[in-house]
Amino acid sequence: MRPLQISPETAQKLSKSLNMPLEQIMHMPQHILLARLAEIQKNEETNPE
Repeated sequence: MRPLQISPETAQKLSKSLNMPLEQIMHMPQHILLARLAEIQKNEETNPE
């Protein structure tokens, strides 16, 4: 599987927001990453801080 085609800066931001190691972000399948991001966005909309 190829690493995601994203910039290093984007990968670092995703790593921080998902609380996951950078290496895991880069080798995560794209559909799983998009699902995680959708979950985070949904949680932020329902529980704004």
